Amino acid sequence: MAKWGEGDPRWIVEERADATNVNNWHWTERDATNWSSEKLKELLVGISVENDEGKCEITEVTKLEGEASINNRKGKLIFFYEWNLKAKWKGTSTSGIKYKGNIEVPNLSDENEMEDLDISVSLCKDESETPLFQLMKKEGSRKVREALGSYVGFLKTEFTQGMILPTANGVTKQQTPQAKVKMDNTQIGSSSTAAPPSTGVRIPTCKFSLKDTFLTSPEDLYRVFLKQEMVQAFTHSAAVVEPEKGGKFRLLDGNVFGEFQELVPEEKIVMKWRFKTWPTEHYATVTLTFTDKGNETELKVDCRAVPESEEDRTREGWQRYYCQAIKQTFGYGARLC
Repeated sequence: MAKWGEGDPRWIVEERADATNVNNWHWTERDATNWSSEKLKELLVGISVENDEGKCEITEVTKLEGEASINNRKGKLIFFYEWNLKAKWKGTSTSGIKYKGNIEVPNLSDENEMEDLDISVSLCKDESETPLFQLMKKEGSRKVREALGSYVGFLKTEFTQGMILPTANGVTKQQTPQAKVKMDNTQIGSSSTAAPPSTGVRIPTCKFSLKDTFLTSPEDLYRVFLKQEMVQAFTHSAAVVEPEKGGKFRLLDGNVFGEFQELVPEEKIVMKWRFKTWPTEHYATVTLTFTDKGNETELKVDCRAVPESEEDRTREGWQRYYCQAIKQTFGYGARLC
């Protein structure tokens, strides 16, 4: 219960035009079904894969049954979505022979992890066997899983805008949505408004490395770190990403930010990187190296000039809020090295 004289915005009624359900505190629900239908079609239609045998592309979403909604209960966002979808794909071999097939995903829901999705790829009746079927079954399924992961991320970021309304002073208190990977800002970076300590004295620093393996290509994994909507998807929060040398980035409610220093497509990203709570103007240098391992990509993370007192938190942050979050959001799950 709000305390007397503290001006809790939940009870400021007379200062709002609607004078009801202040700040959407008690219970609000938003139907995301129509938005989801359009977003799923947008993400799926046009997906293509290609190799020496030819090219395949998803041409149409033929079935999209289900619903989606978001509830705001006392400032906490609760997500519900459940979809059964089918799509058509077409393939053209290098010799010009055309093939047709279908894709079915019967269990896209908030109860299933992205890596547990059943993605069924088939050839239409009377179509002869073709290597393109295996291409679509393997690479096509991977890209479909990535697109569906993006949908979930957009649902939890793009569609939630305005779910928690401004208070009487006009400030919107937008909470980070609940997600499978819990973003604990007390670990990833304090949200305190107190100024971080100054760098007036030399700071003891350390360096460390970690490796992880992802079931995707270097090209796709490289893109996850530089495409703003994909960063918002796996962090489940608003982000700013300028994908160029000298470009800035800010994510996790401003608790992590920095600047890109070197970008080598599909191979390497070098950045100045820091927690908001680190001493003023102190940055670590983080280098991401992407190595193609056939069906997998090895990511090596080298962190240098990390404050010694922050080593464990920084290491855990990269493992949990980058690596594990990316795997769960886009279905790139693999063994942890």
